Amino acid sequence: MNMFLDYVKIFIKAGNGGDGKVSFHREKFVPNGGPDGGDGGKGGDVVFVADKGLNTLIDFRFQKFYRAENGGDGENKNRTGRSAPDLEVRVPMGTVVRDTESGKVIADLFEDGERVTLLTGGRGGKGNNRFVHAQRQAPTFSQLGEKTTEHQVTLELKTIADVGLVGFPNVGKSTLLSVLTSAKPKIANYHFTTINPNLGVVSLYDSNYVIADIPGLIEGASEGAGLGHYFLRHIERVRLIVHIVDISGSEGRDPLDDYNKINAELAAYSATLVEIPQIVVAGKADLLDDKEKIENFKKAIGKDVYVISSLTHEGIDELLAVIKEKVDMLPPPQRIMPDEDFELEPKQDQRFEIYRLDNGDFVVDGGLVDFLEQNVTLDSRESFAFFQKVLKDRGVIAELKKRGMKEGDTVVIGDVSFEWID
Repeated sequence: MNMFLDYVKIFIKAGNGGDGKVSFHREKFVPNGGPDGGDGGKGGDVVFVADKGLNTLIDFRFQKFYRAENGGDGENKNRTGRSAPDLEVRVPMGTVVRDTESGKVIADLFEDGERVTLLTGGRGGKGNNRFVHAQRQAPTFSQLGEKTTEHQVTLELKTIADVGLVGFPNVGKSTLLSVLTSAKPKIANYHFTTINPNLGVVSLYDSNYVIADIPGLIEGASEGAGLGHYFLRHIERVRLIVHIVDISGSEGRDPLDDYNKINAELAAYSATLVEIPQIVVAGKADLLDDKEKIENFKKAIGKDVYVISSLTHEGIDELLAVIKEKVDMLPPPQRIMPDEDFELEPKQDQRFEIYRLDNGDFVVDGGLVDFLEQNVTLDSRESFAFFQKVLKDRGVIAELKKRGMKEGDTVVIGDVSFEWID
């Protein structure tokens, strides 16, 4: 029995970009061959794909890390490194992907075959042949490939179905599903009979309806008791709830008490569940000797109650008719939209800030520093000249001077410390 079939946390990472190559053309009768270092290849994307052939997240319990391949490094003769293939991660339809840290929704894999790129592979670095210009005929530096970050995401399976069967364990939901549809759920006489939602399809008058047997809830499920907490999420998408009680009390429980407790659990888990239309079904009527219990139950809840027996098929046709009538009037299930203000991998921030240490040194910090460290090779004189040009073009030098920097002052940028000379 597995209680994490529909909720897992995994790590995903796009591939790094390949590094650019530093290389110079060498040929027997060409004494002054030019730079011919090629660009690095792009890293692989991480792409999630919805697959109707899957109905559980069990595979993700055994593999937690999903990392796309890195791009190949650039080569001589201006050859670009190999771009890495995308990493496809196949998930069941109805899988909601969230950023684990913030809880924000990234994607809802709602339709079969739907593809969502969660992470984009790093771009390849430029080879030294790309840095040639009139004043720099033989650059001795190249650009590093873009490095990517690993992220933890949460996968949450929310069953996409028209109708959800709910009730305490062993009230006859699985048996009813097998009678209503072509589904063949495993049925046994013990609590927590069903450990993941069973799906069946009802065909009525050229219409098909998907019915989900939601695993049995128990009192305290909304607070994490038993398995019920893990399955309440499957009810959130259904359009109609069929709430089944054992009217015979064959398990020694009171049907009215069961009914109230289940509704209390739905309300405690989410206000949304309370808004979903509900049909109440009194099951196992064939085991009931005192028919007055049915009338007393109806009066107590103040709703219509459909009396059935999955064994004798009593009331099944009427129940099917009312399910069709209700579902036809309801809007289709809706996907959960991603949080608009959230990006799993925000675009690189190239802002900067300047502050001064007690010893008088100036420190430049921020996203621009990360960009520079990634894009230039600081141990190359030519590359350092390019580095200084970026500082000037982006306004860093002007801001340092505005803050009082003068000749001879020390400036610290990332791992680089240098004395300013005007």
